[in-house]
Amino acid sequence: MTIDEFKTKNNIQFENRALVEQAFIHRSFINENPRTGLRHNERLEFLGDAVLELVVTEYLYKTYPDHNEGDLTAYRSALVNASTLGEVADELSFNDMMKLSKGEAKDVSRARSSILADAYEAFVGALYLDQGYDKVKEFISKTVLTKTDDIIKKGLYKDAKSFVQEKSQELLSITPAYKVLSEEGPDHDKLFTVGIYFADELIAEGRGKSKQEGETLAARAALVKRGWVSE
Repeated sequence: MTIDEFKTKNNIQFENRALVEQAFIHRSFINENPRTGLRHNERLEFLGDAVLELVVTEYLYKTYPDHNEGDLTAYRSALVNASTLGEVADELSFNDMMKLSKGEAKDVSRARSSILADAYEAFVGALYLDQGYDKVKEFISKTVLTKTDDIIKKGLYKDAKSFVQEKSQELLSITPAYKVLSEEGPDHDKLFTVGIYFADELIAEGRGKSKQEGETLAARAALVKRGWVSE
């Protein structure tokens, strides 16, 4: 997909074309193609992360005036985690826009989770720089904040690790255990695959940018697999 096709599909306009292109450039592509003169998206990701958190926090604060700080924090965490953002980015066809190394390009599962989530944040940063706060707020509202009702209704904001432990102890008299199954990537960009076990049985896996995130995603997957929460 070209930049123009992407802009048309998502009804987005940009003044600075190079800025939106940079949002889709992963570090691995630059490492493999050092003479392109291009820059990866990590600085934009840093900015976009802060902008995204502000927009989501403002929305939750105004929309749920009777909910306490703990609930609002849990809602926000569920909205901006790698799983949600990766899903949103995939819906927006970010996967077709990414510039990755040959190795990363082959790893579809990774491109659809951690890398796509980072690219969404980078895109938010680019849109903020190019169009300002109101436009980026509109974009986040259409793409991420529409997930809020579903997340609250299905209980997806609940701490997955605590919830799966509660259910497994109540129903199975088992305390779940977690094990790192693999680590990939350089130190600055590691991806951890973590398994959750009931006794010796591997129930589900989660992949995240930290062991904690991997455990959380594994716990969420186990809850869905066991039918203790809906997808």
